[in-house]
Amino acid sequence: MKRRFSALLLALVLICSLSVIPADAAPPANTATILFTHDLHSHFLPQPTEDGGESGGYARLKTAIDREREKNPDALLLDGGDFSIGSLIQTLYTTQAAELRTMGALGYDATTIGNHEFDHTGTGFAEMLNAAKEAQAASINVLASSQYPPPMEDYREQYGPLTVALPALLEANYRPADSNPDKDMIQKAMDHYGVQETMLLERGGVTYGIFGLMGVDADECAPTSGFVREDAVQAAKRCVASLKEQGAQLIICLSHSGTGEKLETSEDEELAKAVDGIDVILSGHTHSTLTEPLVVNDTYIVSAGPYCENLGSLTLIWGGNDKKRLRDYHLVPIDETLAEDPDTAAMVETWKTKVGETYLSRYDLTYDQVLTITDFDLNTPVSGIQEGNNLGELVADAFLWATENLEVNAPDVNTVSVTADGVLRAPLRTGELTATQAFDVLSMGVGADGTSGFPLVAVYLSGKELKAAAEVDASVTPIMPAAQLYMGGMAYSFNTNRMFFNRVTSAGLYDWSDADGASTATELKDDQLYRVVTGMYSAQMLGTVKSKSMGLLSLEPKLADGSPVTDFNDCILYDKDGNEIKEWYALAAYLESFGKDGIPERYTSARGDGRKTVSHSWNPAQLLRNWNWITWVVVLVVFAVILLVVLLVRLAFRRVRRRKSQKRK
Repeated sequence: MKRRFSALLLALVLICSLSVIPADAAPPANTATILFTHDLHSHFLPQPTEDGGESGGYARLKTAIDREREKNPDALLLDGGDFSIGSLIQTLYTTQAAELRTMGALGYDATTIGNHEFDHTGTGFAEMLNAAKEAQAASINVLASSQYPPPMEDYREQYGPLTVALPALLEANYRPADSNPDKDMIQKAMDHYGVQETMLLERGGVTYGIFGLMGVDADECAPTSGFVREDAVQAAKRCVASLKEQGAQLIICLSHSGTGEKLETSEDEELAKAVDGIDVILSGHTHSTLTEPLVVNDTYIVSAGPYCENLGSLTLIWGGNDKKRLRDYHLVPIDETLAEDPDTAAMVETWKTKVGETYLSRYDLTYDQVLTITDFDLNTPVSGIQEGNNLGELVADAFLWATENLEVNAPDVNTVSVTADGVLRAPLRTGELTATQAFDVLSMGVGADGTSGFPLVAVYLSGKELKAAAEVDASVTPIMPAAQLYMGGMAYSFNTNRMFFNRVTSAGLYDWSDADGASTATELKDDQLYRVVTGMYSAQMLGTVKSKSMGLLSLEPKLADGSPVTDFNDCILYDKDGNEIKEWYALAAYLESFGKDGIPERYTSARGDGRKTVSHSWNPAQLLRNWNWITWVVVLVVFAVILLVVLLVRLAFRRVRRRKSQKRK
């Protein structure tokens, strides 16, 4: 009897499971997968890593994208900006738009604008947009041609690879300023490309609302953009309201703002906190790598790291009006374990050929040309750590070498060279060093000639101002790591425990006494002018020292006659053929000068060769000597405050005693 009842119950369960779901049953959950990158910085090709492996490369990225889409065919592919500037292929930015066109081939749905998209100024950004659309239109015409095979040769000679798809470009709070004389031209290019604040995208039964934002710090890092920034919170609230009204189920912000250790400097956390309704913030600019999403106000903030190191994947699930819940989050390393997608690899090779034809030929270099070798790594500086650095000092020495060996009609005067932490973009790893690796180190900017790479410039500073530059390194670096300086032709010492802007204890010119080290040659004379060679960007920053030091230090770049520099283009260094001497080319030529012998042993130490000596001692002999007026003023103020406190305390005691004596009477 029990067996019959069990069988009957099982049959009823099976029948119910096969019956139609009633109308009032709960609907199936929505699922959304977002694949993402940010801060790609033109890293089309893999880069060597410290452990001997490789990282990045778009052909391997495409393989990772395809694998993730095999698991989630409806996944979105998005980017958080700064897709340009960081390798030799960026030299095609204004003419070929290689970055956007390759992203289209990789299958990107949308990206936003980063500060480095304006390294060629606002007009360069516009030229890039026009180049992308022109190549796309030409591709469509070729493919629609009645000829077979299509007339590809002429197309490839002018445009390179075929381009049919381009990613949407979203920007809600950044637009050409009314005062920008090129405003109409730039806006026309943005309209031609189809740059818009928001977009709706339906895929896999989910309606996505996506918009893009530019952050405060990112805007400040684009001083030549000619754009103005609207408050991000205000723009985000407008976009969220508009997208919800249009039926968006999941709202994504492509934010080139970033996250940080402190909430007050973590712009995207502040954005999520201030604006309701953003489900996901893809956070670029600060090069953060988040192994787990940050969750603020029900908003998931994600970052995959810079330079195509990882492909991020976020999957959210929700049902009805439920809030979104995390189903999966992971980062896929883009490394040597991934095979290269052959079509993407061929596209990258085409770009390399274009670079050789249009940019490198003027330097008699080829893309992968080996310049020299190194038996040790030369690393970019560790942020916030004040010490020497072998890569920084190598670059500074390369600038000096360029004045002696490349510059036409260089004056025979005492010269000091300067470079900064913030412009050193990539290390040099053990092994063969190529032209493209030299470019990667100093890939920022554009010259007066309109081509990629900041040029070297020469200005004049007094000995007193050179000491002030050393003070900038000693005092400003802890709060602004990118300001850390490395010099050639000058040695100095400072103690980090001395008073701000009075930390330098010695400074002087030096030259190499022999292959093993350097020796101080002469002390700096306060009133004498010295020639200073640096990159265009660093030279422009010299004039901001006064404001950043609250007027306590002053550096005024001058011409040889002592008059102030009014246009740094007048200070650019040229070679015998009339070409600007680019920062990166100075480094490449210096490396090539070492030949088969390789980089000298004096650059072996990661902490430099001793030309910058950093002390953390509390030895009174170091702390009490060579005080300047800043220290004396601070000491006198402190002494006055202490004296005032003592007087007030004594006065208070006297009053207490008087009251007590009066009570006794």
